[in-house]
This record gives sequence, structure tokens and C-alpha cells, in this order.
Amino acid sequence: MLYVKAPAKINLTLDVLHKRPDGYHEVEMIMTTVDLADRIGLERRTDGQIRIISADRYVPDDHRNLAYQAARLLRDTYGIKEGVTITLEKKIPVAAGLAGGSSDAAATLKGLNYLWDLKLTSDQLAVHGAKIGSDVSFCVYGGTALATGRGELIQELPAPPNCWIILAKPSIGVSTADVYGGLKINEVIHPKTKDMIRAIHEKDYELMCEAMGNALEAVTLKLHPEVSMIKEQMMKFGADAVLMSGSGPTVFGIVQHESRVNRIYNGLRGFCDEVYAVRLLGERDPLA
Repeated sequence: MLYVKAPAKINLTLDVLHKRPDGYHEVEMIMTTVDLADRIGLERRTDGQIRIISADRYVPDDHRNLAYQAARLLRDTYGIKEGVTITLEKKIPVAAGLAGGSSDAAATLKGLNYLWDLKLTSDQLAVHGAKIGSDVSFCVYGGTALATGRGELIQELPAPPNCWIILAKPSIGVSTADVYGGLKINEVIHPKTKDMIRAIHEKDYELMCEAMGNALEAVTLKLHPEVSMIKEQMMKFGADAVLMSGSGPTVFGIVQHESRVNRIYNGLRGFCDEVYAVRLLGERDPLA
């Protein structure tokens, strides 16, 4: 069996510019990977079928699963006769704004490219990924990037300044469609994307903290007050900056000094089951 790592991502910025004619929103966001990852196992099948195995009851095991869609896309596009069993060992919370499903799909594309000897480049895999979901292209590359279009146009950036990331996911589900549906473009508070890019290039930690912003956050906070409470508690416990990732509900805090990590982690564990303390990965996988 071939194993592939599928890391989570966070949004340092997420801006929504306008609604596109195709129904999607034009976005501009800076994403970076963190050291919280699913493990994807890929094993050849001789019957041509695609099978998903996961112990997580919230993970679909059929065509709704993005890893399934990734395998089907490559199989059908390149006329592959083999099938594959995909084992998902989930560590990334489901429906959390951390691109868990998208990262699983990207890892499946990369793993099957090797397993089926397709010899596709990362750029070709990213084009296939865009057909599956808006975050899959970024997840093919990993690291840190500016994503534009509907999220599929990727421009590599250097790793951000070193820091710890505290992730906290409340026990609620958030519908991305509902969040975008509640967004009023003329009321959007646009994050400082250019300042964030400068902070990353100059390794300016304070500017990075100041430039963090998410245009979807205000909508999700109205729909789910629990998210607001986690933000407030994280700041109270000593995070340098706090933001919601994606459409939520996961909130992350960034901390420069390790001495504060345990205090924040333990404080949040008092009322939130899913809390993680991780490091930034920041740079692209050299194999991507």
C-alpha cells in the first residue's frame, strides 16, 4: 500500500471580490499548510472499482467523497483499467474550513499519479484538481500561496514567519453555501492582502498579525455565536492574532512564543473538544 500525507490549510487572508457569471465568487486569499494531516492509503484493485474506507462516520464512502472523485477523474481521463482502495485515516476535522476533503483529493491525485505511472506534472495535477474543488489545486502544491479566481489560480509565496498555530473547532457544522449566500458584497470588510504578502516576504511577524482578515467571518459569526466565543477566549488566553479559517467554523490563533501555547491549548480544551497545537509547514513539498 502507498501512503500519502494530506496536510490541512489555514487562510491567513480571505477576500471576496465579486460574484462571477458562472455563479462562483471571485476570491483572493493567502493560504498556508499546517502540520495537522490525514494519511491516505492507496492500494491497487484488479476489478476497476474505487472503494473508500474510513473509520470516521462523517466521511462519505461514495461519489460524494472528493478522494473518490479524484480517483475516478484520473481513471476515466487516462483509461486506467485498475481500480483502487482508498483508506482515509482522518486527523483533520470534517467540514471545518481546513480543506480536509480537498487535501485528501490532492493526496489521491499525487499518489495515483505514482501508482498508475501517469507521469503528470504538479501543474497538470492542479488543473485536474480544479475540476474537483476550489481548494484542491492549492493542496496539490501545499506550502504558502496566493490563490485567485475561484481559488484555483495559484501563485507560490515564501513560508510565513515561524510561529505556533492553535486550532479550535466547535462542535457545529457550517454550510459554505449558506455563508456565501449571506454575504453582502457591498458590506465586505476587505483584508489587507498586499500587506500580508509584504509581511511574508519580509518575515515581519507583527505585520502578519495585523494583516490577517477573512471577509466571510462576519457572516459566520452572525450564524454561529459559538465561533465568536472561541475567538474571544483565544485572544483572552494570549494569542497574538486570531482568525476564522475558510467559511469556518474552525478558529486559529497564532503564537510566536512556545511558552504561551500550553496555556491557550489547555484553556480552550475546557469548553472545546477539538483543539490542536501545530506548527506551520509553510513551504511546498519538494515532490509537488
